Amino acid sequence: MTTKLHHSSLLLFIFIVLFLHRSHAQPNTTGYSCTANQTEYPCRTYAFYRGGLVANYSDLASIGDLFGVSRLMIADPSNISTTALSAPLIADQPLFVPLTCSCNPTNGTSNISSANINYTIRAGDTFYGVSTGVFENLTSYQSVEVVNPELVPTNLTIGVDVVMPIFCKCPNQSVTSGGSNYLVSYVLQASDNLSSVASRFGVQEQSIVDINGNNTKPTETLFVPVSKLPNLTQPIVAAAAPAPTASVKKKRTGVILGLAIGIGVLGVLLILAIAFWVHRERSSQKRGAGGLEGVGEKPQAYGEKGSREMEVNLLADVTDCLDKYRVFGIDEIKEATEGFSSKCLIQGSVYKGCVDGEVFAIKKMKWNAYEELKILQKVNHGNLVRLEGFCIDPEDANCYLVYEFVASGSLHSWLHESGHRGRLDWRTRLRIAVDVANGLQYIHEHTRPRVVHKDIKSSNILLDANMRAKIANFGLAKSGCNAITMHIVGTQGYIAPEYLADGVVSTRMDVFSFGVVLLELVSGKEATDEEGRVMWAAAVEAFGGRSAEEIGRDERLRGWMDEALVKDSSCSVESVASVVSVGISCLNQDPSKRPSMVEIVYALCKSDDIFDISEDGLSADAQVLAR
Repeated sequence: MTTKLHHSSLLLFIFIVLFLHRSHAQPNTTGYSCTANQTEYPCRTYAFYRGGLVANYSDLASIGDLFGVSRLMIADPSNISTTALSAPLIADQPLFVPLTCSCNPTNGTSNISSANINYTIRAGDTFYGVSTGVFENLTSYQSVEVVNPELVPTNLTIGVDVVMPIFCKCPNQSVTSGGSNYLVSYVLQASDNLSSVASRFGVQEQSIVDINGNNTKPTETLFVPVSKLPNLTQPIVAAAAPAPTASVKKKRTGVILGLAIGIGVLGVLLILAIAFWVHRERSSQKRGAGGLEGVGEKPQAYGEKGSREMEVNLLADVTDCLDKYRVFGIDEIKEATEGFSSKCLIQGSVYKGCVDGEVFAIKKMKWNAYEELKILQKVNHGNLVRLEGFCIDPEDANCYLVYEFVASGSLHSWLHESGHRGRLDWRTRLRIAVDVANGLQYIHEHTRPRVVHKDIKSSNILLDANMRAKIANFGLAKSGCNAITMHIVGTQGYIAPEYLADGVVSTRMDVFSFGVVLLELVSGKEATDEEGRVMWAAAVEAFGGRSAEEIGRDERLRGWMDEALVKDSSCSVESVASVVSVGISCLNQDPSKRPSMVEIVYALCKSDDIFDISEDGLSADAQVLAR
């Protein structure tokens, strides 16, 4: 009896040990817990993603969009050459996708260690399908439900944004002391074991066990400690086939000519058939109840069912905007721009067009304008370029934003292009600086949540016929502050250091960029030189800190100023020095020590007693500060 009891106790003890070990190895399906005040969070890490397995994510561009990073940010750690950036991925092609891992709160009592990725629900999507398919089990549907408590998993609306918590971990002190810099998120496959994973990453099997336990269950996430990412073996992109020789071309000429004639005849017949079908469809639509119409526009004719569904979806995305903006028809947009002729191109994808005798700036873009529309519909200020309306083209899935036309072009062209360079006097430059500061102060202080422009630069500052400045291009703008992103976008020379290094998005990054613009206005220099060196760094070295008080400052300032300002009798060195001082303060490496836009507006408006400016030039907040 005693022996049996002893055996039973021993079996119970073994069961408990195995259970505890399994509990350590088996992750919670709702995520991996973390402590928010740990010094290691947030951190940069990577997820191992198998490219070419999901139909809609078969190239770097689409996978980059999925995770909110650029193609280069995936290609570089994945050992993919720049020549292969646009090449389709083969099935199961290995990729390292960068993540920003944070300790994120849930609706429960604990935090989970994850990189939160925004995903827009498509037709047929479920939490289970997206987590196991699109994100390849880098998260779980239970975790998605936990962090999106307001959504009903069985009734997801197309177009709604879902937070996908990608499982990740930041290395703690014991991991980093062992020489590991990253914990790569790796999903175990049926063919994997700990030994094969350790071999793939060039690490010891025990180092994986120490962090994850002895877990070999497929579809679970392992965190692999590495000092540096292994060099992935990528397929060689085949070179283009050599051009046919002259003799081969000659032999093929007769065959090609015959085919061309036959195809031409078939093409003509096909065009006639399509024209007849279109005419019949339009006739039937006119006899019917009519189609969907734009505000104040003629009824639109629609083609296939897919196009109709696409237009309905696109309109659903911008329903809140329909009563505020004019909805243009695609035909009048094409007519206004002469079919998007190069003669009408202003720059990039922005065209000049005339509709009903009124001139507009028309921005052509793929359908990713919802965020820009959402921000623009809640701002209204004289120093922001005004949105007049928009147009959607379901055939090509394009959206066109129609803005007021700002006659005098960009500040960049007036400062740096030969036709305009040197023609802005000091008073005009100061006026431009105050206008831009007022516009930024408005979006930072008078919108809820606050708007961060994220792309302040001289080419996004437009001048009207009276040389008053307006901030343009809210394509990168973000509503909300103090977020962290891995999708670093912007223009070299204007990007704030904390955003470039850690992806921190705040109003202070706009302040930094504005400081660069101030220095451009004073110096007439580009934000970066031909060798890629940033102008602001040289300015901080020359005029920041102790350098601002050194003897000979005025001489150095004259040597650094735009030659046109040196010759301008209305421009005093004291006034320039005051503006440079404001610019240098905007460039402080510590974002919290940069001035607010309210303080900047006030400082600029009193920077020069020669600059005659009434209180009309100050924002309401700056007027209060002045008193």
